This record gives sequence, C-alpha cells and structure tokens, in this order.
Amino acid sequence: MVLAAGRGERMRPLTDTTPKPLLEVRGKPLMQWPMEALAAGGFTELVLNTAWLGDRISGHFGSKPLLDGQVALSISYSDEARDFGGALETAGGIVRALPLLGDPFWVAAGDVFAPGFVFTQAAVERFVAGGKLAHLWLVPNPAHNPKGDFGLSAEGLALNTQDGPRHTFSTIGLYRAALFAPPYCAIPGGNPDGVKAPLAPILRAAMDNGLVSAELYTGPWTDVGTPERLAELNRPS
Repeated sequence: MVLAAGRGERMRPLTDTTPKPLLEVRGKPLMQWPMEALAAGGFTELVLNTAWLGDRISGHFGSKPLLDGQVALSISYSDEARDFGGALETAGGIVRALPLLGDPFWVAAGDVFAPGFVFTQAAVERFVAGGKLAHLWLVPNPAHNPKGDFGLSAEGLALNTQDGPRHTFSTIGLYRAALFAPPYCAIPGGNPDGVKAPLAPILRAAMDNGLVSAELYTGPWTDVGTPERLAELNRPS
C-alpha cells in the first residue's frame, strides 16, 4: 500500500492544484519512486489510498500502468474522499483498504523520498518467521524531528520509550492484518463508518507487548514536507 491521501498543507500553494504525491522529484512523481521500488522487488499488486485531488492520481496512473518502461503494475484504489469526504489518517486508511490487501503487506508513504530502499521478498519471509505484527524501518533523526519517534533495542525490537536514543519512523513498514484488529485496533474491518485514526497509538500498544520489530536504515531519506525540501531534492548536483 502506498499512502497518497494527505492534503499536504505545508506544501501549499503547490498542493492547491496538484496532490502532494504527484509533485515531481528528479523528473517523476514523488510517489512513483516507491511504486517502482516495490515493483522491482516483485511486489506488483498495489493499493493506493486517495483523498485530496485523488482523481488526479487515478487519472495519472490508471489501473495497469507500465512504470519506468519495464514493470507492469496492477493498482487498486481506496478513494476516501469519494466514500467519506476526506482522508481517514494512516490507520483509518489502512483498515479501510484491508479487504484489498494481502497478509502480510508493505506500507510506504507516497510523500517520502528514499531512492535507495530495496523492498525484498527475503524481508517478508524474515518478518513472517519472526512472528511479529509489524516491522518498521527507522532512520537517523532529521533536523525537523530531532527527538525521534521510537527506540530500538539491541535485539531488534521497536520501543515505545521516552528515554534513551530514539529514531525517526521512515514510514516504511511490514504489517500483519492482526495488528488492525482488537486488542490493538477497535475499528471494524474495512472501516465501514470511515473512522479517522492515526497509526502511532496502535504501534505503541503493540510495542508494549514486544510485537513490533525494527531496523535502522541509513540510506538517503527525505520526508518531503515543505517546498524547500522539494526544491533541495531537485537542485542540480
């Protein structure tokens, strides 16, 4: 699943007429980078959730695009604006899309630039064998998030802690559907009522039971949250 429903308020006025994930980075839409990386790893059935200007995204990619001139993708859309009038936040959007997803499944944000990240079947197999409900990739804290989000134990567990070193959640993760069910998530399957809910509280509750693993990713990574960061990525080298 590639998350593409956000309004991108901090990116205005760029996002007044273009959905944030379609803003171009180095000649292609920002969200196309993780889509192509997923396809390169053999994950060619994607779900995109949309809300703000979502018809622009579905109109751009369609349902069976040939990205990078090489790999054909099969795309399903979870249109939160059509169904509920707006975005459902991360957990609400994931639960809404669960009927379209396999188990386990990847989630990556369409507004994060991580050109070197590799999605592999081996990572999925390790995740399943480990018996956790989620596996997160953390990154060194950027200037705009100096305190980080989660800790990381020596044994590879993500920690819900305010003490000690913390790292920033990259937005890239592997999940089991069971994370989005009781006791961690109270939203009914498929989110028929369009409940809005963030992801972090669900992850923190599972962390408290030792059910979220993690690792540190040190490759290039940018949360494209401001026009300045977008311009920096597009500045000629």
